[in-house]
Amino acid sequence: MTSLAGVSPSIVWFRRDLRLADQAALVAAAAEGPVIAVYVLDDELAKHHRMGGASRWWLHHSLASLDASLQKLGSRLILRRGKCHEELAAIRRETGARTIHALHHYEPWWRNAERAVAKTFTLVLHDGNYLAPAGTVLTGGGAPYKIYTPFWNALRDRMPPAPPMPAPTLLAAPDVWPASDTLNDWDLLPTRPDWAGGFRDEWTPGESGALRRLDDFVDRAARYSECRNLPSVEGTSRLSPHLHFGEISPAMIWPRVADAGGTVDVFLSELGWRDYAQNVIMQFPDYGTRNAREAYDRLHWRDDPEGLKAWQQGKTGYPIVDAGMRELWHTGWMHNRVRMIAASFLVKHLLIDWREGERWFWDTLVDADYGSNAVNWQWTAGTGVDSNMFVRIMAPLTQSPKFDAAEYIRRWVPELAHLSDDKIHDPAIPPRGYPAKIIAHTEARARALAAHDLMKHA
Repeated sequence: MTSLAGVSPSIVWFRRDLRLADQAALVAAAAEGPVIAVYVLDDELAKHHRMGGASRWWLHHSLASLDASLQKLGSRLILRRGKCHEELAAIRRETGARTIHALHHYEPWWRNAERAVAKTFTLVLHDGNYLAPAGTVLTGGGAPYKIYTPFWNALRDRMPPAPPMPAPTLLAAPDVWPASDTLNDWDLLPTRPDWAGGFRDEWTPGESGALRRLDDFVDRAARYSECRNLPSVEGTSRLSPHLHFGEISPAMIWPRVADAGGTVDVFLSELGWRDYAQNVIMQFPDYGTRNAREAYDRLHWRDDPEGLKAWQQGKTGYPIVDAGMRELWHTGWMHNRVRMIAASFLVKHLLIDWREGERWFWDTLVDADYGSNAVNWQWTAGTGVDSNMFVRIMAPLTQSPKFDAAEYIRRWVPELAHLSDDKIHDPAIPPRGYPAKIIAHTEARARALAAHDLMKHA
């Protein structure tokens, strides 16, 4: 462990950037002298967007991985629980640190925390979690984009991103280490009951796990567009939770896949969608709780606790929807195409407020990201600044055979596993143990269109 006696240490404030490679804040702090790496668990900061159960499971393992990596460099991760600005100020009193390096975050609560921390410290913010800093991709008139396609065209013209920075090989220790919590004392893991068995089978949180996911995806990147919509095929990258927790940066992914050929540009545009979502929440910080189109404030959503529960538990009687919701509960993740189908079903078939879905996904997804989650739900509901039209109602019983979801359904809805490919998508007589449709598609469609028409004339 290297120490620079008498030199004031710098704090690296980790949040959703839990990596050592391509970590500009860490590189800058290391160049100045001793480094104190800190993660503060602040459950009050985000209020109703307090981290959900699935994210807390991931966070536990990601922090353990980060601490192990720091120890290999002669350092350690300091854990504190409480209000960010208060805990960081306490570390200043314990160690004499006056400068904090951190990566830019754009969620409204993190921006509020940055302002509070900057009152006590010299706060130096660096870029690194996105392809381009949010708020820097602007129209010809200097305004932020609201529509995705022109935003992506402008962002694409700025690519590739700057080459990723290597991780430091050694970190100098401070003269005095501040006190630290013990990770297990935070109780981030479920115990009664332990519902995370499927999570453990599916995921390896941490920087090394992210790199293995990327290695696995590189050979499939050229076929991304053809395969990403097929639930029965491993066509997506599954990098989303690693990106959300910052265990890998977009700048590390881009050069590995950009020249893959085929339809890899579709995948690159998905990286661009992450940037777009951050630009949206910078313009509309309450995007996760408020309709962007005010007309939809007049839409009469249904108060249907039983319908919401059936959707959450995967008991709607629509096999493709139920398979997706059960996959979500078991693994903390849901296939790309199925997410759209399941979200559309809640909003349009059940006519339940999209915010109920946003809250459920926030709690159950390991890649629950404020910007992406809110933008995706408002796109589906037709309420967003850039969104699908509400009157375009996705038909689950058509989507399922179209995207060859039979094997996917067999895996997640075992009650139907014995059915043939031509019957499993829409069983005429539900087998014992599987529910009848909660509502017929034609009836649901008519009800949704009527509600939309009433809203327009209200």
